[in-house]
Amino acid sequence: MPVPANFSIVTLGVADLDTSIAFYEAWGWEMRGARHDGIVWFKTAATWLGLFPMAELAEDTGLENPASLPAFRGSTLAINVLSVEEVDDAFAVVVAAGATLVKAPESMEWGGYAGYVADPDGHLWEICYNPFFMITEGQIHIP
Repeated sequence: MPVPANFSIVTLGVADLDTSIAFYEAWGWEMRGARHDGIVWFKTAATWLGLFPMAELAEDTGLENPASLPAFRGSTLAINVLSVEEVDDAFAVVVAAGATLVKAPESMEWGGYAGYVADPDGHLWEICYNPFFMITEGQIHIP
């Protein structure tokens, strides 16, 4: 039996849960439910974003909690929007919320427009307009 292709939750380890909650709420995202065993949830278009204290997430996985994390962790999270203007508008909101500008939005050689920010814990977010991806009801459809 194959593993279902149903990506349902991304959980980010965070240093300060209250700071991270305020950060994502400043993006305009709504926290759902109450804190459950120290974890909080934000609903996205088709998945959930969980925020969990870093040490507790490390303990949950059975791995050691590193003293410091590298700036580049080999992964990014992406938000795709409908236009170049929406990328710029989203950047204005997230930077005002306290995101660190990693790479300002720019035209890409393949025809899109994108840039990167980091949240208070260094998790990288790409905000992108890709003219080749159709977006309906907040979900992208990749040909």
